[in-house]
Amino acid sequence: MRPLVISAAAALAITVIVFPASPAARGAATPLRIKLATLAPKDTSYHRILLEMGEKWRKASHGQVDLAVYPGGTQGSEADTVKRMNVGQLQAAMLSVGGLSEIDPAVTALQEIPLLFRSLTEVEYVREKLGPDLERRLLAKGFVALFWGDSGWVRFFSRNAATRPDDFKSMKIFVTASDAAKEMQIMQGLGYKPVALDWSDILTSMQTRMIDVVPAPPIIALSGQYYMVTKHMTELNWAPLVGATVITKQAWDAVPQATREALMQAAAEAGKKIQAASRQESEQAVETMKKKLGLEVHPLSPQAEEEWRKFAEGVYPKIRGSLVPAEMFDQVRRLVDEYRAAHPTSGQ
Repeated sequence: MRPLVISAAAALAITVIVFPASPAARGAATPLRIKLATLAPKDTSYHRILLEMGEKWRKASHGQVDLAVYPGGTQGSEADTVKRMNVGQLQAAMLSVGGLSEIDPAVTALQEIPLLFRSLTEVEYVREKLGPDLERRLLAKGFVALFWGDSGWVRFFSRNAATRPDDFKSMKIFVTASDAAKEMQIMQGLGYKPVALDWSDILTSMQTRMIDVVPAPPIIALSGQYYMVTKHMTELNWAPLVGATVITKQAWDAVPQATREALMQAAAEAGKKIQAASRQESEQAVETMKKKLGLEVHPLSPQAEEEWRKFAEGVYPKIRGSLVPAEMFDQVRRLVDEYRAAHPTSGQ
């Protein structure tokens, strides 16, 4: 529901990290190199916009800050990426809620409550309200949030046609390995058969029939070539795919003070571009997969949507306090109710 030699764990264990000295100690001629990792594939809009942000950082800092972007999961899973940031091998990352929850579980409230949100405006409202608190939590763990965003809705891509909740009970459903225990508990509570994998293993696992269903935004399904196996998409807004780009506080403190505001502004602009582009591309991806790749889209009637909503709400007691901290679960539901009271036609 949360769109990836020597093992990562061994590499972390044997690597000696020496963090760059302060700008004054380095000298003006030696730029501060910030390595940013992302699961977003190379040459996608995500990657391109991050590169544009890096160029703006270089210009704003007069060459004192050099951003290197590592796309396509080359630095490992999101859990691996967080570990690498914690020891200084990486300084930044664009992470989904799955990766961010490795830093602080409170962020799960933005994504891990299925069928809570009925519109992306609701998603933005809740994210903006919770943003300051979540950023304080991340900072307390040693991370500075550069920008937040979402990639639109997670949809169900499946090997066989399915429209009702019970249709998926005979199929094996992908869940992210980074938070497998909790996600598997929730899926099992729904009566489903979850299989924990890294994102980079999805296509191979579908081809070998380890899994039959992938919950993912359409743009991820297209770029990951899931359509080669999953010829069906259920038109259900299961949950938004939410994420943030973060930098370690240690790296941010090494950025020249005079340039931080400009760098943060460039990051905010990049976040808005990535969100707009990824939402649009997800819609376009559906049309591309329908017209050129044989994807069958299965819309839901209002009655079917209501059946799904009641089905999901039945597992909320298991999500609250387990996958999502209880206080954050309650706060998100309160904010959604608050938004709907002020916008009674939203999501209709």
